[in-house]
Amino acid sequence: MNPERIFEEFPAPSYRGTQEQALRDIRDAFAAGNDVVLVRAPTGSGKSLLARAVAGCARRVDEADPSDATGAYYTTPQVSQLDDVAADDLLADLNVIRGKSNYTCILPDERETPVNQAPCVRERGYDCSVKHRCPYFSDRAIASNRDIAAMTLAYFMQTAGSEVFRKRDVVVVDEAHGLAEWAEMYATIQLGPRTVPFWDDLRVPVVDDLERAVQYAENVAQICTRRKDDLLAQESLSAAEVRTRDRLQELIGELEWFVSDYRDPQSPTTWLVDQSDPSSARAASRDEDDDPAGGPLTIKPMSPEKYLQHTVWDRGNTFALLSATILNKDAFCRQVGLDPATVALVDVEHTFPVENRPLYDVTQGKMTYDQRSETTPKIARTIVRLMQHHPDEKGLIHAHSYSIQERLAELLTDFGVGDRVRTHDRDGRDAALEEWKASDGSDVFLSVKMEEALDLKGELCRWQVLCKAPFLNTGDSRVAHRLEDGQWAWYYRTALRTVIQACGRVVRAPDDYGATYLADSSLLDLFERARTDMPDWFAVQVDRMGQPDLPAFDPSAAIAGDSGGTRGDSGGEQTGRSRRTRSRSRRSGRSSSSSPLADVWDTDG
Repeated sequence: MNPERIFEEFPAPSYRGTQEQALRDIRDAFAAGNDVVLVRAPTGSGKSLLARAVAGCARRVDEADPSDATGAYYTTPQVSQLDDVAADDLLADLNVIRGKSNYTCILPDERETPVNQAPCVRERGYDCSVKHRCPYFSDRAIASNRDIAAMTLAYFMQTAGSEVFRKRDVVVVDEAHGLAEWAEMYATIQLGPRTVPFWDDLRVPVVDDLERAVQYAENVAQICTRRKDDLLAQESLSAAEVRTRDRLQELIGELEWFVSDYRDPQSPTTWLVDQSDPSSARAASRDEDDDPAGGPLTIKPMSPEKYLQHTVWDRGNTFALLSATILNKDAFCRQVGLDPATVALVDVEHTFPVENRPLYDVTQGKMTYDQRSETTPKIARTIVRLMQHHPDEKGLIHAHSYSIQERLAELLTDFGVGDRVRTHDRDGRDAALEEWKASDGSDVFLSVKMEEALDLKGELCRWQVLCKAPFLNTGDSRVAHRLEDGQWAWYYRTALRTVIQACGRVVRAPDDYGATYLADSSLLDLFERARTDMPDWFAVQVDRMGQPDLPAFDPSAAIAGDSGGTRGDSGGEQTGRSRRTRSRSRRSGRSSSSSPLADVWDTDG
């Protein structure tokens, strides 16, 4: 790459805040010989513009020998972030490519068929007369031949080893703070009725150690191969058979990777296996002479450095990793398989006035599983008082889990403020979010897992509440394994990262403003425990935190100033108002007597 081009490649007509200094620091870090540069840039610093400038420094075709890697990749784990890039005129030369399922076939009789189920993948030897106009293959051809190809991290990892998307000179990863966690998620293997097409025909043993899991994985991979070959031998397939074939191919790759990695003595990966109880039908169907029946399996990698090597680090010569919340450089590098000594860190100053992004202490107690039933009603009453305090402004409630969301929705409805409250379920979360954002009035949105990649600038939202400290579930085998190994700093740091991400949802520019209210007292404990990993600009927010002067509890006042927004027709059908989901499953928690962590840390998913 040529870092000296970074200023001319910056796509905006002028600099905002500290962007010019950031470009200078990034340029100097690459010029010093670092192949990897971490750019810690807070919300509003224009990370996408910085990313584009770095990508523009990649070696060009006219500067390269035939064997040299040229061009750049831009990738992000967040689909919404890629959508923002695609819609930004300043980033028009980032050529976006998505997975086949995001495109529809253009053949006359297939207009509603996604490309991954079109005739070209259903019929053997099919010669598509319009392939040159196919939206997927057209976007793929453009992205693969232009200087900068943009894609999600999932698509980027899936195309490792592709002849189309080969190694490039520069790789830019935006929102890179969760790179290790995303890699762990992508490399996790789920074997169960929803992921294995022939699960009901499969004999599942009790898997009590990793060697047994490897043997079983080999057996399942062989069955997958035979079934896939049977499908490939057919002249044509139905859409359902195409889905089965593709899933079988994915399973074969996942299982073979697990077996290969486990048996590689040089691999740093630690593997864990969780097994659920078998269904009653499966357990009852076995013969008396059979071995005990086992249930669905989850095979999880930890420290997936080898996986990242293949899917990320082998894909480029130089890397820029951008995020607001890479809190500890050395720890991050260790997690993703990088040597901290060869990685540079560039800090971008926060330019938002601290008084525009205040934190307020409205803590009502702990939201651990054992204390949640007592604390949640208090938080609900506090939310009502905040609705009174913000009568004409939209609010966002980070409920952390669907069980907390459901309980808060019930309580707020019982208090008589349900007409100002919206919720979402697992399947309709994006549609519900967009409906709330587009609405008038001052509705409050009860959200789950929306701490990241959410842009609520200006009047879209002026206040938010963090109902629970986002500690990872200590019942998860990966989390438990790390804590048994003493990795408590990682545990606190991961929760702090989520809090900082959440705080950035409602203040998106230097002249924007929004308040964040902390309702779980465990958040205050988190700030103490993770203080050494806290960015200076966020520590200032924490140090200025005070308690707001809220009105006395009066639910009628919480809805008196609401203009109603989009409320539905005269027949009483309500669009976008409080939707209470009653069919959600709840995981059982642990009592304090069963876990020494339960009095402090969450053990409920």
